[in-house]
Order: sequence, then C-alpha cells, then structure tokens
Amino acid sequence: MNVVEDFTDNGFQWFRNALLLAAGDRTKSNAMAIGWGGIGTLWQRTALTVYVAEKRYTKEFMDHSDYFTVMAFDEKNDEVLRYMGSKSGRDGDKAQALGLHTAYTENGTPYYTEATMVIECKIMYAAPFAPEGFKSDVPRNMYSHFPAGIHSMYIGEVVNAWKR
Repeated sequence: MNVVEDFTDNGFQWFRNALLLAAGDRTKSNAMAIGWGGIGTLWQRTALTVYVAEKRYTKEFMDHSDYFTVMAFDEKNDEVLRYMGSKSGRDGDKAQALGLHTAYTENGTPYYTEATMVIECKIMYAAPFAPEGFKSDVPRNMYSHFPAGIHSMYIGEVVNAWKR
C-alpha cells in the first residue's frame, strides 16, 4: 500500500478510532491502544506521529526500537482494543491472552496478523513534552490529573504499509 496514494481515511479522524501501537523485536515486544496522533508530511517525508505516556510499558520498547507499527482493526475486534488499552504488558503477554498472532516486518517490527491495516514507521525524532513549553491551560490541566505522566512524542517516517 502506498499511503500517499492509497490512504483514503480522513487524517483528522483516523486517530479518533482506537488503534494499536507496537514496538520491540522478535524476542520481546508490547502493544498498547492509542488515540492520539497525526499523519502528514514532515522533512519531505510521509510521517506519522504518536504519543506515549512516561509510565506506559510500551514506552520502554519505543525508546529502544528504531521502528514501530500502528495497526487498525475492524469493529469485530473491539475487545482487542479494549483489552490492550486496559491491561499492562508488565503483567503478561497481552497478545497471547487475546489469541493474536504476532508477525514481524522485514525490519523485525512486530504487528498482529489480525489487523486490517498496518503502518510501519522508522523513528526520526523522539522527545518528551517539556512543561515549560505548554502555552495554554489545556495541557497543564491534562497533566495535573494524569497519573501515567507526561507523554513523549515519536515521529516516524512511514516505510511500509499493508491493508487487507
């Protein structure tokens, strides 16, 4: 799939649907549900941006990986998204608990074969939000009551995409 030509979803709406983010390698990986992100162009590259909170288990994998995948699922897999968003991989293998089949891209990035769309990205930039950069009360209020900690931003160049 060529995301520039074949991505027909509304980029403003796409992250409003629950998606999964996965990172790691063939020995150990983790995935989590995400609802924040963006898709577009940056540095003359097709880019996807995701955000992971400081205390999320997946952040460890993001910080030690060169690539990540973002996966979409159809409505019949709502339980997958709910479970991935409410359980921690620290407590066990979430994919195994759900009966998901883990596969790996040519770059060794994990994804689930049950996904209806997989976008693989090479991380170009990663950094935590800096509270001194918050210019409105929206992020200040958000993080004053958010137990998972401040999010880090990961910008990835889209290097592969599959859709079924």
